[in-house]
Amino acid sequence: MRDSRRRPDRLSLFTRVFLANAAVLGLITLVLLFSPIEISYPVTESQAVLIVVGFLVSLVLNVLLVRGVVRPLRRLTETMRRVEPLEPGRRVVVPHADAEVDALTTAFNDMLDRLETERRESGRRALAAQEQERSRVARELHDEVGQVLTGVMLELEQAAKAGTEGNGARLAEAREAVRRSLDDVRRIARELRPEALDHLGLQSALRSLCTEAAAHKGLRVERELELTRTDLSPEVELVVYRVAQESLTNVLRHSGASEVVVALGEADGGLRLVVRDDGSGLPPGAGGDGIAGMRERALLAGGRLTLTSPPGGGTEVRLEVPL
Repeated sequence: MRDSRRRPDRLSLFTRVFLANAAVLGLITLVLLFSPIEISYPVTESQAVLIVVGFLVSLVLNVLLVRGVVRPLRRLTETMRRVEPLEPGRRVVVPHADAEVDALTTAFNDMLDRLETERRESGRRALAAQEQERSRVARELHDEVGQVLTGVMLELEQAAKAGTEGNGARLAEAREAVRRSLDDVRRIARELRPEALDHLGLQSALRSLCTEAAAHKGLRVERELELTRTDLSPEVELVVYRVAQESLTNVLRHSGASEVVVALGEADGGLRLVVRDDGSGLPPGAGGDGIAGMRERALLAGGRLTLTSPPGGGTEVRLEVPL
């Protein structure tokens, strides 16, 4: 963090403005004292021209000097406008600034530190509460609704075996409908809270996710999972999994891709997830709740999410999380 105390080798903004104006007034005074210029009353035409020209020259000099004094303030304002909340870590730097500008820059950077910390912590608390609720709903779907549907399917199977030929066919159709409903309930429960992530770890959960995506006709999923670390925090694992899940969902729903690559590994001292497809690319003004949610999750882990569309087509989602 930059030191907010004034540095002794830097003049204050007030002092620099005062010195700039003093230099202009001092120059005018010297010209009047040591030049043959005389002002009489009434003022002659040549004297009036001389006074106006002197005023304009002093005004131009004053503007040039003061402009150089306030230039760091303009740079500070422009840099503040470029700060993006969804790209944390960017800080304002104004080289060779005055003491006031330097103090203002430091205060602004300190404010960004506090805001990003509070946003990250509040987001983590919200994410934890959301995941707890997801886990509760998933357990109820699996334990309550799933068991009920399983019992109904077994009873229908027994009734189909004991019934007449016509009733047996209808009961078999009902049993098949219950079985499909049971599969849907289990799928929803897995999507709400993936069991593989809790019991087997991040890479196994991603493999399962890729297998489910590859089950869709016409989509080839290539996996490049080369992560060797096993000491990832639950928050980081959950963020990576949810970003991969949302990216693959977008590929299946919107891209029309025939191939997608899911890569996970370590790079530049951090964790990198890349989901790249050969689909139609990002539409103009792409956004939406899904992309916004991925960006928010990346922020919670202190990472950065970027979405790009290469010139050859397709979309690349890149998540980088420092470790």
